[in-house]
Amino acid sequence: MAEPNPFAFWRRLLALPADSQGKTIAMAFAVSAVCAVLVSGASVLLSPRIDANLAAERQAKLDELIASMPALADILAESQADSMETIVVALDTGQPAPDVDGPVDMQALAADPATSRELTPEQDYAGIGRRPDYAQINVLKSAGRTELVILPIYGAGYQSVIEAYLALEGDLNTVAGLAITSQGETPGLGAKISEPAWQALWPGKQIADDSGEVVLSVVRGKAKTEYEIDGITGATRTGNAIGGMVRFWMGPSGYGPVLDALADGAL
Repeated sequence: MAEPNPFAFWRRLLALPADSQGKTIAMAFAVSAVCAVLVSGASVLLSPRIDANLAAERQAKLDELIASMPALADILAESQADSMETIVVALDTGQPAPDVDGPVDMQALAADPATSRELTPEQDYAGIGRRPDYAQINVLKSAGRTELVILPIYGAGYQSVIEAYLALEGDLNTVAGLAITSQGETPGLGAKISEPAWQALWPGKQIADDSGEVVLSVVRGKAKTEYEIDGITGATRTGNAIGGMVRFWMGPSGYGPVLDALADGAL
């Protein structure tokens, strides 16, 4: 029995009238299949480059945040720049995770039940569903004392996942700076969270009140206390999302154990 000849099939197909329903369906299927292969191939080939570009962008944002912090140059001069240490921490214990290599993709970890834990609705102020077991933080110390800690945070915004770095001064309660590293909020409204003018409102604000409760929030209108950030007109939901992110990640289900370990000198 002769083997089927694919070229003969295509010759017969192409010989059909242009208005043939079978020819139209077959050609549409063929074009779709070729496009799918090309898109999949491009995705696989370009994935490392895309990941590298995203990592470079995050690092640039981190460098920008560090450079913009008040008096940071003096701190670095006194303690030497290489004292800025990158640590992968276990969020449940607040201790280093020596078996986990960086860089850490927190959202990828959160997507895997083996490297994350499910949050209850009462815990999930950030709207992320699952919290990763590990995070990669940056700590600056001088004479054994924490001068600065930079924490990656993320959460569900109004139209996108919002990613940011939140930096705290040595008291672990005063905001040193905020840098939004990724967002897809409404242009001209919620997207203003990426503007330097809005991020400049954060330094000096307080995370928790005297009782230790995380109370920093983005309010509607102008801030009136050290625990408030000016809201963005027309972007209440985005502002609430940022407040929820801070409340979650600075609380006991987020970086709470890490901040306790830093305060105690155990990290």
